[in-house]
Amino acid sequence: MIPLRDDNPSQRFPIVTLLLIGANAAVFLYEVSLGPRFLEGFVMTYGAIPASFGHGGRVPFPFPWITLFTSMFLHGGIMHLVGNMLYLWIFGDNIEDAMGPARFLLFYLLCGVVATGVQIALRSESTIPMVGASGAIAGVLGAYVLLFPGARIQTLLFVFIFVRIVPMPALIVLGLWFLMQVLSAPASGTAGAGVAFFAHIGGFLTGMLLVGLFVKRRPPRSEF
Repeated sequence: MIPLRDDNPSQRFPIVTLLLIGANAAVFLYEVSLGPRFLEGFVMTYGAIPASFGHGGRVPFPFPWITLFTSMFLHGGIMHLVGNMLYLWIFGDNIEDAMGPARFLLFYLLCGVVATGVQIALRSESTIPMVGASGAIAGVLGAYVLLFPGARIQTLLFVFIFVRIVPMPALIVLGLWFLMQVLSAPASGTAGAGVAFFAHIGGFLTGMLLVGLFVKRRPPRSEF
């Protein structure tokens, strides 16, 4: 199940959403330009390594906490980047519209920091660097499901050999997404390798909890 777009037009130009997409793309292009020899060191430096926070920090900063921010703009591959940016593009504009650019940027960064912190707390022994914007974007999804539960999401569905585009309410699409994170998290391994499911869960719940503090005007409820 892959969301393609929502039938939920925003009223203002999503400048922050586009700038975030551009920043993530620019950093990824820089990663690619480094080549394998220097890329590993770059990721180890600017990715968030859970074990570093319990051992005085293994990053070249006065405090390892800065990687809670820098890790949000790194990605492990083109599909990782494209998948995250697709979700940010579909759902970010409406949340930015409801909050305003400045509040949305603060909300996005805060959700990302909390999401990474949750993963670090629950996988504190992991020495694998965490990278990606998915924790922050999960916060956007949590806000979206509360503000626009009935918005129609054009969703690509795979049923055996059949592929269809089906309009589905956001509550179903994002609810199923969250359920997948919850079901996958216990099997993700104690080392925290692979997908940071706990970061997704933490970001989503943070978005739901904080949206009421950041929204400037509550949008009308959309119905499917």
